[in-house]
Amino acid sequence: MKKTALLFLIILGFFSCNEKNEMESNRITTENLKKEDPHSFAKPHEAIITHLKWEATIDFETKTIQAIAHYDIRKYPNAKEIILDTKELEIEKVWENENDAVDFKIKDKVENLGQALHIPISKEAKSISIQYKTSPEAEALQWLSAQQTKGESPFLFTQSQAILCRSWIPIQDSPGIRFTYEAKLTVPQGNLALMSAENPQEIDSTGNYSFKMNNPIPAYLMALAVGNLEYHKTGAETGIYAEPATLEKAVTDLEDLQSFLETAENLYGKYRWEQFDVLVLPPSFPFGGMENPRLTFATPTILSGDKSLVSLIAHELAHSWSGNLVTNATWNDFWLNEGFTVYFEYRIMEELYGKDYSEMLASISYKELKEEAKELVDNGNAKDTHLKLDLADRNPDAGMTSIAYDKGYFFLRNIEELVGREKFDAFLKQYFNEHAFKSINTEQFLLYIEQYLFAKNEIELPKGLFANWVYGSGLPDNLPKPNSDRFKNVSQSIEKWLNSGNIDTLKTQNWSTHEYLHFFHQLPDSIGYDQVQELDNKFNFSESGNSEILTEWFLLAIKKEYRYAYGAMENFLVNTGRKKFLMPLYGELIKTESGKRLALNIYKKARQNYHYVSYNSLDKLLNYQTD
Repeated sequence: MKKTALLFLIILGFFSCNEKNEMESNRITTENLKKEDPHSFAKPHEAIITHLKWEATIDFETKTIQAIAHYDIRKYPNAKEIILDTKELEIEKVWENENDAVDFKIKDKVENLGQALHIPISKEAKSISIQYKTSPEAEALQWLSAQQTKGESPFLFTQSQAILCRSWIPIQDSPGIRFTYEAKLTVPQGNLALMSAENPQEIDSTGNYSFKMNNPIPAYLMALAVGNLEYHKTGAETGIYAEPATLEKAVTDLEDLQSFLETAENLYGKYRWEQFDVLVLPPSFPFGGMENPRLTFATPTILSGDKSLVSLIAHELAHSWSGNLVTNATWNDFWLNEGFTVYFEYRIMEELYGKDYSEMLASISYKELKEEAKELVDNGNAKDTHLKLDLADRNPDAGMTSIAYDKGYFFLRNIEELVGREKFDAFLKQYFNEHAFKSINTEQFLLYIEQYLFAKNEIELPKGLFANWVYGSGLPDNLPKPNSDRFKNVSQSIEKWLNSGNIDTLKTQNWSTHEYLHFFHQLPDSIGYDQVQELDNKFNFSESGNSEILTEWFLLAIKKEYRYAYGAMENFLVNTGRKKFLMPLYGELIKTESGKRLALNIYKKARQNYHYVSYNSLDKLLNYQTD
């Protein structure tokens, strides 16, 4: 990087973009960008953690973690305290430089954020240590009974994103703060312990494990899993962990991990985390995947038996560059993680399976984006359709919509189409290399792309590009529209069936999951109960083993009151914790009084199987009151 450009970026760190002026021109204006992360109590410009040494004991009986966290810290002149984020932690003791006990203060609870832990530090302070215990209700920790797993033994896993790490480790819980870590764990014998670090591949009979992460990561990438797990190596740098009953099925779908990794490296440079393993979790995991470094967490709902849902793994792998390597500075900049990752995911899938396959994925994103953007605008939440968000005083999970993912993707795709793929790829490689293991905000990125893509290649920056895409409400008029011949064939097949009344005209041989999803999306509202029954008789959708297809099928069954599918739907809802599937199904059920009664009856049985991330949203959706 040129010295002048580096100086400009450093200076930019002290300023913010004035949205009003940005809407009038493409130039990044300057107005005090140096603000603290609105989702953290930390003040990193006073004192910051640089390394964590974590010693912990896992107790399945009490559903708690007893731990001591040692931190190396860096403090700035005149700093008198360091502030960490906590949530429902029992802080027992704090000391400085490993021997001097100090008084500490835990401030009052703030909604969404938890409690600030204020620790005084002396001029001689180089480290602090905290002895503490987690709550059985810690939001990041999912404690599963033996009955809730495939392995018929207890299981623990964490979900730290976005700001839940503070519920199991006192930490500076901001994506703009990075640290290295090491850990020593004691777990019940017969269990394998794993973290987002260098991992063992076999169960240690003593129940003692050690871990090390030498690359600095933000707190949301802290991860832990404990359970009866086995490992299968799939390549020189890749492998799969799963419960014994799930491992064979997981290997069938995920055996190409090494090819995925090599394809990604060919696009944007060397993988910087040494090992890429996937842990297939029990069904209660609330997301499709979580990109923890070296140990991606994945839902078992991607195991379809035909590899048709493995684009999710491409997404989590892509995060090894966009998100893990170069991270959004705050959750207001979330699109910098997810928009890049969707773009990278589709490029990986294009390399592996062809352009028309990736265009199917992009077409689904296009549909979901248009629907969610319209819903947000219609509900008075137009600002939430900006790429640059304002989530102050809100749970950052509110920003985890298709805007960050899909509008972010189409913004980058639009830029690729403007400058050409060759120039855009060269820019992205430079971007990942120059910002490796650092955090960046939206304004810094826009300046960087203006200098190192447009100006460097003497390409004129289109007027209003940033204003419309990043700071504008709704969707721009120049939203790229994917073109999939395979989807066109699906639409033509639907038309032939409905016009002829002969279901045998539906030629579905060799359809991928995405083509089936498009099929359901394109069915007209006028389709009747008899036609739904006819579809089930021919394709046996109610018994499908594909979670994506099942969800779309159950949505159709609810709308048409096809009650034959309700038993399978209840079983699915009770045994699946992925929020992506739960929210639309429960949301569709509660549109009628009978459906609402059914939804609540199912939810009473299922809620105990869900992670906090899922039941927190569903409680609100269903207006559910716990005892």
